[in-house]
Amino acid sequence: MNSVRLRLLILALLPLIVLMPLLMVLAMARWNSDYDKVLIANVESDLRIAEQYLGQLQSNSARALQGIADSARLAALMAGNATGLEMFLAEQQQALELDFLYLLEGETLTQAKAKWPVIHAAAAGRRSSQIDIFDAADLKARSAALAEQARIDLIDTEAAIPTARAVEDRGMVVHSAAPVRGIGPPRVLVGGLLLNRNLDFIDTINALVYLHGQSDVSRQGTATLFLEDTRVSTNVRLFEDVRALGTRVSAAVRAAVLTQGKTWLDRAFVVNDWYISGYLPLTDSFGKRVGMLYVGFLESPYQTAKRAAYWTVFGAFVFVIALSVPLFLWLAKGIFAPLEQMTQTMERVERGDLTARNGTRGRSDEIGQVAAHLDSLLDQVQERDRRLRNWADELNARVEERTSELQVANAKLEETFRQLVMSEKLASIGEITAGVAHEINNPVAVIQGNVDVMRMTLGTAADPVRTELDLIDNQVMRIGAIVGKLLQFARPSEFGTFAESVDIAAVVQDCLVLVDHVISRQEIRVLTQFEDTPTVHIDPGELQQVVINIIINASQAMEGRGTLAISLTAEDRDGIPGAALRIADTGPGIPADRFDQIFDPFFTTKRGEGTGLGLSISQTLIQRAGGRVSVRNRRARGAEFLLWLPERSAIFD
Repeated sequence: MNSVRLRLLILALLPLIVLMPLLMVLAMARWNSDYDKVLIANVESDLRIAEQYLGQLQSNSARALQGIADSARLAALMAGNATGLEMFLAEQQQALELDFLYLLEGETLTQAKAKWPVIHAAAAGRRSSQIDIFDAADLKARSAALAEQARIDLIDTEAAIPTARAVEDRGMVVHSAAPVRGIGPPRVLVGGLLLNRNLDFIDTINALVYLHGQSDVSRQGTATLFLEDTRVSTNVRLFEDVRALGTRVSAAVRAAVLTQGKTWLDRAFVVNDWYISGYLPLTDSFGKRVGMLYVGFLESPYQTAKRAAYWTVFGAFVFVIALSVPLFLWLAKGIFAPLEQMTQTMERVERGDLTARNGTRGRSDEIGQVAAHLDSLLDQVQERDRRLRNWADELNARVEERTSELQVANAKLEETFRQLVMSEKLASIGEITAGVAHEINNPVAVIQGNVDVMRMTLGTAADPVRTELDLIDNQVMRIGAIVGKLLQFARPSEFGTFAESVDIAAVVQDCLVLVDHVISRQEIRVLTQFEDTPTVHIDPGELQQVVINIIINASQAMEGRGTLAISLTAEDRDGIPGAALRIADTGPGIPADRFDQIFDPFFTTKRGEGTGLGLSISQTLIQRAGGRVSVRNRRARGAEFLLWLPERSAIFD
């Protein structure tokens, strides 16, 4: 094997065998890092939901106590009906699902003020609710059943800090107090909810975090409340039907969360398996860190998915190598073997051995023909020059032919690559859209839930702000609709349409209200001219999305100053009645070389700001409704977008 052949083989196989694996390793490492970041971001979001629920529980408890403390019935019973007062407090305790509820005054209030900051704040006229730790004596003073509920046998746990204690008999309590205002000595209403073994509390957190959205159905999530480093309320399983009460957190997590006061967002070993975990430190009314709130989901499904991805990529690479290397070697052998033979023959002739021949007459391809020609030339020396020129001409023609074929093949390859890049972008948009929908729907669900709580809590007192609350509802629904449209662009086959009869003028007026914050910040004058037009058949939310997108693009094009002209007229197209909406600006207009790209996905003139999807989505929505979208540059200055939609009756005839 001569050096040329060796070098060519190395040059051909080096990118395939060395560079491709290196690039694959780098890409998989980057993907693995980004994948882990997404998991940590998910558990951080889950931990915030759990924290908000605990805070809401404390806030609701304090408000409920204040409502009882301010009630006329309590004031009447305190005037002298001790038996009725006890019955009333018992009824309210049961109604609020509290573990204790009592009234403090006189000397007992003075003693309690000195012991509990929550009661001290209520005595000063401020309702308060904190998490406090009650020792066994405090719990027994309230109820023997509470002391028994709080008592948990400790279980030896791998990686936990060694302890000589065998039982945890303290209780973690949502401790609330509210001042009783009115004439008479100071009084404070005190209530509490024991969180030890409170499975309703911890299961509610787990349901809120892991069962609130369709995208979370596959996650195997858990939630836990720790008193210091001991699980006092959890749905983590020690065995199939046994909750891991009494097990303890690892020393590493305890040091980071309880000792240093940090929030843990990382993988951690929980009882008997690895979880993507979040631990939040909890402080009592004295400001001391007394426990942790934990949420997490099982890591193994995601590790399995990553391993499957690694093996898939590795298997594909091995398959390509196994298929390519033998094929390339076989093709190379068929080319180089006869060429090497001809080289040796010519070297012998140059040394004076005119009897040297190629001996490749059995080949019928081009190389065999060349070898036969060379043997003929050696037999007929006097015709050597002429035959060599003919051979050179024939070889050049074949090279040009192969070059032409290669150019055609390269052009097809480039077009295929461009289509693959576009397909990959669209596939990436589908994956990103699911993540965006999940991340937006979480805070939207919290907003909607809090609005509902405000309505339920305020009751008729919410009437003065009912319009504002309804506006919040509408905008929350609009957020959901926008997320749905983004998903619809990425996966149009999975969504239907919700078209109805629409008055375009009313939709445009609503759009101007919604974009007023954009226009009002600039020196932009808005001119409108609406004629009577027939109703059209389209989803009003989709039409609103299209109009807002074009108006915002126009305001950005004018760079802070100009005139936005909006006109609506009745107009027929191809004998079909309809309505034409024109939106014109006084910006610089659209360059002539970009007219053909303006509606392409991912095309944008705002590098680093836009996604390039707005006009593409707008065109898709209007065409799906049977309409048309076009753009032109005005003679004076600026661009004009025309939206034409057919009359509703023309569609349903």
